[in-house]
Amino acid sequence: MDIKPFIEQTLLKPDTSLQNIRQLCQVAQENQFPVICIPPFFVRDAERQLGEFRKVKIATVVGFPMGYSSIAAKSEEVKRAADEGADHIDAVINIAAVKSGNWNHVFHDIDSLARATQMRGRTLKLILENGLLTEEEIRQVCEIAAEAGVPWLKTGTGFFGNDATPEMVKTLLRYGAPGTKVKAAGGIRTLAQAQALIEAGASSIGTSAGLALIGK
Repeated sequence: MDIKPFIEQTLLKPDTSLQNIRQLCQVAQENQFPVICIPPFFVRDAERQLGEFRKVKIATVVGFPMGYSSIAAKSEEVKRAADEGADHIDAVINIAAVKSGNWNHVFHDIDSLARATQMRGRTLKLILENGLLTEEEIRQVCEIAAEAGVPWLKTGTGFFGNDATPEMVKTLLRYGAPGTKVKAAGGIRTLAQAQALIEAGASSIGTSAGLALIGK
C-alpha cells in the first residue's frame, strides 16, 4: 500500500516555531504528502513558503482543542484561516454542549461551521473526539453533521490520550451520511496502525510521524 496519499503531516504543538513550519513544508513537498495541518498562526507563512502553484494543501484548526469557543468566535476563525490561505478547516465540536445535552447549541455550532467553510469554498473536517463521547452522542452529532452537509468527520484531536482506532473509524462511517469521509488522528505512529485505520475505511491519516510511516 502506498501510504503517502493518505498522510496529513501534522504539527500542532503549542511551542511550534516558524522554523519548524518551514521544515514541515519542505518535508511535505519532498515526500509528496498531500496535506499539512498546522496552527492558524502559521497559515500565511506556510502558503508563502509552499508557493503560488503549491501541490500541498494547508489544513488548520478551529476551536482547538477544547471546542467550547463561542459560535461567533469559531466562525471568525474560519474566515481568518480561509483569508490567509487555509484549504481545509479541522474544527472541534462543542463537546461541553454535547455532554450538557444542549443539542440546539450543538446544531447551530456545526451548522455555522459548515456554512462558514462552504461560503469560502473550503473543506470542513469536523472533529468529534470519539474517546470522550458515548456511541449515542456520536450518532446524534453525525446526524447533525449530515444535515449541515459536513463532508468529513475526524476521530479526535490527539490531545487527550484517545488514540485513533479502527472501531472509531467504523463508528463514524456507520452513522455518517452516505459518502462521508473519515480522517483518523491521534497517536498514529506506525505503518501498521495507519494501514489498519485505512482498512477500516479512513480516507486520511493525521499524524506527526509521516516520515516514520514511509520508512524514513
